[in-house]
Amino acid sequence: MPNTIDSIDARILDFLQENASLSVAEIAERVGLSSSPCWRRIKRLEENGLILNRVTLLDRSALGLGFEVIANVKLALPSKDNLTAFEKLVSSWPEVMECMTVTGAVDYIIRVTTTDMHAYDRFLREKLLGSALVSDVQSRIIINVAKRTTALPLGLVSEQSLKH
Repeated sequence: MPNTIDSIDARILDFLQENASLSVAEIAERVGLSSSPCWRRIKRLEENGLILNRVTLLDRSALGLGFEVIANVKLALPSKDNLTAFEKLVSSWPEVMECMTVTGAVDYIIRVTTTDMHAYDRFLREKLLGSALVSDVQSRIIINVAKRTTALPLGLVSEQSLKH
């Protein structure tokens, strides 16, 4: 079922992406609506699946989780069953922040967050390489993050029909 968002919906979504703790009244004021119509729009966006969740972003470094690695993972045998098994396995590892199936020489790219290089080494040896599913891992330690956002570029989709 296609969903359509207008420019007001897009602005509401932008404000929610920026700060999900804003009250409906604050969002309504910023987009030029009264609270009730704004609340109805937010509910519709949730019901249509455009708003998946509202979360709090934490400071990794302040929590002692400042060591981050991008790992390219190659499976020993990339069969349907092994892909499913690896995805189930990686979903249980709290260190893995993202896991993406990719095209090319590797099967997955994962983003791992942990406390330091020694903790990553344990993760690599005990979990990734400890799995018979994995044949090779190439790790890239992140030195600096020039840009990181969770906000989608809504200017590319506003006033267009979205497909689920």
